Amino acid sequence: MDVSLSLWALTIAGLCALIAADFVIGRTPHDVSVREAGIWTVVWVVLAGLFGLGLLFFSGGKPAGEFFAGYVTEKSLSVDNLFVFVLIMGKFAVPSRYQQRVLLVGVLIALVLRAVFIAAGATVLAAFSWVFFLFGAFLIWTAWKLIKEARSDEQETDYEENRLLKAVERRVPSTDRYHGTRLFVRENGKRLMTPMLVVMLAIGTTDVLFALDSIPAIFGLTQDPYIVFTANAFALMGLRQLYFLIGGLLKKLVHLSYGLSVILGFIGVKLVLHALHESGVHVPEISIPVSLGVIVAVLAVTTATSLVAARRAPAAPEAEERAQEPKDAPTSDTRV
Repeated sequence: MDVSLSLWALTIAGLCALIAADFVIGRTPHDVSVREAGIWTVVWVVLAGLFGLGLLFFSGGKPAGEFFAGYVTEKSLSVDNLFVFVLIMGKFAVPSRYQQRVLLVGVLIALVLRAVFIAAGATVLAAFSWVFFLFGAFLIWTAWKLIKEARSDEQETDYEENRLLKAVERRVPSTDRYHGTRLFVRENGKRLMTPMLVVMLAIGTTDVLFALDSIPAIFGLTQDPYIVFTANAFALMGLRQLYFLIGGLLKKLVHLSYGLSVILGFIGVKLVLHALHESGVHVPEISIPVSLGVIVAVLAVTTATSLVAARRAPAAPEAEERAQEPKDAPTSDTRV
């Protein structure tokens, strides 16, 4: 897809306008209701759909298909990020009315850093086609790691700060309590960083760590930097509302890791086949319609099985408790 510099500028300006509108809407700290989160989640999904239809109208079916496949993949991977976001909010004890501001700025930081990742990835892939082998192998390894973690009984219940965040906290004096949405305050003549800035940095930098698998995954679906960037942007910008919408449902998505592992493994195989094809080996390549169909089908199946498993889970302890009751327990009408 041939994208001119003016189209890049127009796209970035449009995304900045959407981000500014989102910031204005959420400028007043408040507890986000499920209804509000649901409405704005639908708005962001519709905007992504309209953008994809615009690609279909002006550039054809291939770029549009790549965008939708990339968007669905990035959106599904971002849901997994929400588990860690919940842990971060809990660790820093962020008041509920300030969480939307934290997510908004944190996601903005992540979007800027991901743009750097995408530019670097596109440059490397354009110069060295063998990198597809590395990306494919990395995604297959990540898929296997996800399956092992999902099968393990040990679950991560705490959040560990990354090195960048620890370095910032060591070098910049900070307060131990929140001061509204302010990032810095002055106390006793000293300028101090508030926990609000710390948690924003935690959200933004942690999301970049997740980009280590999501960026190679979308490059497995398309090598067009424009589509990679816009798919990531639309997936990330609706993440804040999605956090409040499905925050209570995250624990019910017990099979999500299995679904994501299948998707990453599938894209990893697609990348390896593409790399072999680029090397002159005659192997079949997986088309975008097939990729999109597999991704949507896997997400639908794992979501359905997760909800069924979650519905059956509360009954299990009761059944076990009844099984442990003594069978010859005395009745209430025992005679003396």
